[in-house]
Amino acid sequence: MFIEFGIKDFIDILLVAFLLYKSYKLMKETGSLKIFIGVLIFLGLWVLVSQVLEMRLLGSIFDVLQSVGILALIVLFQDEIRRFLLNLGTHRRMSNLLKWLGGKKSEKVDRADIMPLVMACLNMSKQKVGALIVIEQEVSLSEVVRTGDVIDATISQRLVENIFFKNSPLHDGAMIVCRNRIKAAGCILPVSHDLNIPRHLGLRHRAALGISQVSDAVVIIVSEQTGAISTAHEGQFRLRLSAEELERELARIKW
Repeated sequence: MFIEFGIKDFIDILLVAFLLYKSYKLMKETGSLKIFIGVLIFLGLWVLVSQVLEMRLLGSIFDVLQSVGILALIVLFQDEIRRFLLNLGTHRRMSNLLKWLGGKKSEKVDRADIMPLVMACLNMSKQKVGALIVIEQEVSLSEVVRTGDVIDATISQRLVENIFFKNSPLHDGAMIVCRNRIKAAGCILPVSHDLNIPRHLGLRHRAALGISQVSDAVVIIVSEQTGAISTAHEGQFRLRLSAEELERELARIKW
């Protein structure tokens, strides 16, 4: 007896493989890979016991664990699920498609709006002054803003450099930029526990990666040890950027 296999079945298998790959990649980035593998082993045993071997007693136990386990997985992987849905909704191509369907045109970024940040980062880089600047996008950072001191001021090179001056009480925290204004400074960011972060990167880089994993924010980091300028976005670093590269990076984002 031949099994019918059509294009719909091929697409079905392809989508399942894609979801498994994305889940594997997400768990690996967040350090939850072993838990993910354990879940897959449990599901394999459940199918083997209940469907293949048809063990009624053990199968019924696995059925109960499976029904309760769904709620446990949601609680256990709530951060990973939130990040997956966030990445899905804020992906550049998806955002561009939604803007196109809504008839909204992307606003052109004025070079004068981003140059104060670029010049401030360049000066702090030369003087090896550490800085952490978070630029809000679609996802609100109001909870992060509450952890610091509200400023609500126009972006200026001198103000940015004064905030991160070594003797300033706000220099250790993050500065939040929202709608082309400095919203707050001295803010506390969630630290990433990703094991794949290079060891030479410090706590500022871990905090930058952490907020980029739970939001769509673009983060600028100036290293206090090396003076290198880097960015973090969607859980990925771009290290050792020049002033021109930083300007191009900022020109691509929403302000």
